[in-house]
Amino acid sequence: MENFNRKIFLEDGDEYLGYGFGADKETVCEIVFNTSVVGYQEIVSDPSYTYQAVVMTYPLIGNYGITDDDYETNKPTIGGLIVREYNDMPSNFRYTKTLSEYLEENNIPGVYGLDTRKLARSIRDKGSRKVLITDISTTKEQALEKLKNTEIPKDAVSKVSCKKIWYSRTANAKFNIVAVDCGIKLNIIRSLNKRGGNVTIVPYNTPYEKIVELKPDGIFFSNGPGDPENVPEVIELIKKLRGKYPIFGICLGHQLISLSYGAKTYKLKFGHRGGNHPVINLKTGKIEITSQNHNYAVDEESLKNTDLVATHKNVLDNTIEGVECAKDRIFCVQYHPESAPGPQDSSYLFDQFIEMMKSNKLL
Repeated sequence: MENFNRKIFLEDGDEYLGYGFGADKETVCEIVFNTSVVGYQEIVSDPSYTYQAVVMTYPLIGNYGITDDDYETNKPTIGGLIVREYNDMPSNFRYTKTLSEYLEENNIPGVYGLDTRKLARSIRDKGSRKVLITDISTTKEQALEKLKNTEIPKDAVSKVSCKKIWYSRTANAKFNIVAVDCGIKLNIIRSLNKRGGNVTIVPYNTPYEKIVELKPDGIFFSNGPGDPENVPEVIELIKKLRGKYPIFGICLGHQLISLSYGAKTYKLKFGHRGGNHPVINLKTGKIEITSQNHNYAVDEESLKNTDLVATHKNVLDNTIEGVECAKDRIFCVQYHPESAPGPQDSSYLFDQFIEMMKSNKLL
């Protein structure tokens, strides 16, 4: 058996030995875990994982390779990938490259062969924290010094947002939707296209006046990485737009909409990541199985001083998963109704947005 050639250090001094795949790169980022059974390609290409190393709790990763049609972004920015068992010989007629090849092409380090069960429990018990992915030769003292002296950047949204306006059009379009890109996943755009929406994707810092010029029927605020309070530009933009157009937000978009109304957000101990989170729809009483990926949540108590009302809650920890303001024609959810692959229980939310735009056109 080959000797270990990579290791990871957590900032509390925990050390795990493993083998490298993907890029041979040293990096410091935030360590988190994801409980999804499938969908590693969508995870590694999700912009919301910027500056994060993801531990996959499902043990076998890489077995179906990477396909050309399933990316969530064309320029992945995930910090690193940590898995129990890596398979470099995919069995899938659609695959065009291995996961390791994809990571190497995009300068993303991977580590396999370590105890991901123990590591996930550590994150669950002690919370997400900084991690160093490094060479086997790095000493504990060197690692702790690097972790101490390296700050995780706070420019995540500006890093992943598009730099200029682009378009995703569909045949026989009925609606013109402006999507504010804070790190938007491509399947969100596909979901809007499929329902008859031409989507104009704009950078996160696009001025209010420019969005008005685009004559939208509705506005979408996307998912994205990092602390929502680090993007005050978007919060101010929402304040100017709300009440003037139907608005829908997902994940970071949900947090930003909530902040624009005066609610507060807080960081969760280890976040929600995976395709198996039960959420109750407070209007219908139905439980939806949802896909999630976020570090921050909206504080329920702070909603009492706003025009927002809660529409969804997480069954596991009772955190807020959705809010709305009916008079302003605005609603948003913390989870991902577009999840691919993943549960489709919540795809009706896109239909709700379409119906809202349709009704607004009749006014």
